[in-house]
Amino acid sequence: MSKQEINYNERRVTIKDIAESLGVSTATVSNVIHGKTKKISAKTVEKVQELLEVSGYIPNMAAVLLAQNSSKIICVMLSDDQKYNGQMLKDPFVSDILNSLSKCLNQKGYFMMVKEESRLDQIVQYASMWNMAGLILIGYCNQDYQSLRAKMRIPFLVIDGYVNEAEKYSNVGIDNEGGGYQAGNYLVHKGHRKIMFLSDNDTCGDHERYMGFKRALLDNQIIVMPEDFKLLPFDEKERFAYYKHLLKEIKKYTAAFCASDVYAIEWMNYLLDQGVKIPEDFSIIGFDDIQLAQYVRPKLTTIKQDMNKRAEKAIELLEALIAGDEAIANVVLPTSLVTRESVKDIGDK
Repeated sequence: MSKQEINYNERRVTIKDIAESLGVSTATVSNVIHGKTKKISAKTVEKVQELLEVSGYIPNMAAVLLAQNSSKIICVMLSDDQKYNGQMLKDPFVSDILNSLSKCLNQKGYFMMVKEESRLDQIVQYASMWNMAGLILIGYCNQDYQSLRAKMRIPFLVIDGYVNEAEKYSNVGIDNEGGGYQAGNYLVHKGHRKIMFLSDNDTCGDHERYMGFKRALLDNQIIVMPEDFKLLPFDEKERFAYYKHLLKEIKKYTAAFCASDVYAIEWMNYLLDQGVKIPEDFSIIGFDDIQLAQYVRPKLTTIKQDMNKRAEKAIELLEALIAGDEAIANVVLPTSLVTRESVKDIGDK
């Protein structure tokens, strides 16, 4: 079969077509496609590449990637925590970090795969099946990292991991405690003395945010009571029932610090629906600075974590691990206060 005898327009050209046209084996064509040309003559490589181009051959990228030593696939593994109710990808924080990772990985020439998975054995299987270059884990706990380290050779990096300093995992976190301190200190300097803290848990990042907030108030000689910590239910229906309960206590407070922008916006909208004016009657500050924070009305004052910087640092560390760098880094990126419209200055009131 000659080059001219291949009807390129009738159907998708296969490796077999290319091989038969040139009188070489399919293995030779496959090796040229995959860049394994050490044992193939330069003339044959040139002929195969020329016909591949002329024919408009479209490779099976999955097969190409799997055949390479490094597939260029980076998988972002998400632990589907119960608080997401099976809708983790709809969470604005998760979508923001995925967006930043996607842009960064595209610039570096990687393919990003996203997978929600809680079963560690499945993570190991997926990583091997897809010949992944590396993984980024979000939402898992310390024992998960230990288990994966023992079972898997593929490099992985953790975002928002909470591990002991002695543990050998690369982690990119943020200064949650410092961010909480900034939020508390800002509210105090705006005249607020009775402030509630809203979160759905008292662990990991949210705990650190609360401790920073509490330290800011204590530094300003303001007593923080245990009942000022308002623990929100995971379930949305139960949470709104709890908001109804909180409404009865609202006159005891002048402001709220919410552990996430999502809860800040939800709580703010609930209060507005009940006739409470923000910030005239009640002030609210969030945490994360998700995109929605600047579009809601009033615009949300919040603590910003730079998603793009987190993504860039995460990829930088992961590439180092892929290259065989054994240096382990626990990176803590700074947070910053973003002032908008949801906090009122009440002076010495």
